[in-house]
Amino acid sequence: MKTTQLLILALVISLHTVFAQEKSENAASFPTLKGPYFGQTPPDLTPKLFAPGLVSINGRYEFGISFSPDLNEMYFSAKEVDKKTTIYYSKRKNNKWSPIKKADFTKGEKDTEMKPFVSLTENKIYFTAYNAASRNTKLWYVTRTKDTWSSAKKLVSPVNGDRVFYLNQGKGGDFYFTNIAKRKMFYTTDFSEVKALDIEFGTQGFISPSQDYLVVNTRNKEDSTRRDHDMYVYFKKKDGSWSKPINLGEQLNSTFSETVPSITPDGKYLFFSRYNEENRISNFYWVSTKVIHQLKKAYFKK
Repeated sequence: MKTTQLLILALVISLHTVFAQEKSENAASFPTLKGPYFGQTPPDLTPKLFAPGLVSINGRYEFGISFSPDLNEMYFSAKEVDKKTTIYYSKRKNNKWSPIKKADFTKGEKDTEMKPFVSLTENKIYFTAYNAASRNTKLWYVTRTKDTWSSAKKLVSPVNGDRVFYLNQGKGGDFYFTNIAKRKMFYTTDFSEVKALDIEFGTQGFISPSQDYLVVNTRNKEDSTRRDHDMYVYFKKKDGSWSKPINLGEQLNSTFSETVPSITPDGKYLFFSRYNEENRISNFYWVSTKVIHQLKKAYFKK
């Protein structure tokens, strides 16, 4: 009996040593990245691949990225071929970004977690979670603390009355999300009442921090022969209504699909996924929101 116990103890110690060594080696091989936006050089008016080889990795899908309001935390979802979608994160401490890790917010309760959003007004991270067998997508959240987060909870709200995903928020506090079953976007102020967004089309929309424009993706509307998705912008008018949708143009959209837009908390950059890798796998791209501000200036000059 003692021999068996000793063998088990030896195996546990051996595995712990291996895991600790792998963790140490991964940390040692991770590059030193300093500054905001994961230490990457920001783009201007031409979209640029984001963090190639670190965040945008060939052979897997990346979509849905969010930074904390202080830009010291980054969360994103990624899916390797034939595997479930997972949320990853990195944090900046003493101006240095940590190696990327899996978040595993629901601790296995849901096998798929994706499209995280760090709230601009609360210490919460919202995300979409479901089990792949049912695909009943719901909105969940964790409460952020100084060094970690709480147990994940499903959002108790009429918002979760249907299949929904991709919750995001402006600094004014309003939350925007997509109802997959209805193929339409909705918004809510306090999660007690849900209202349909009065726009012509678009899903996976993202509201700007200032809540003065909304970026959505949808199948290209200018050419009926094309099946790829482009991104469009709606501008909020003085009366509170939304403008007509405006294609973000060839400078940003391509003949590949551009989807899942997000805007950084400081309003400076637009992130999105472009499915231009071999076999139409997506990577993250980012571009200055000056592209949008130029369109806004031209629109309101009319």
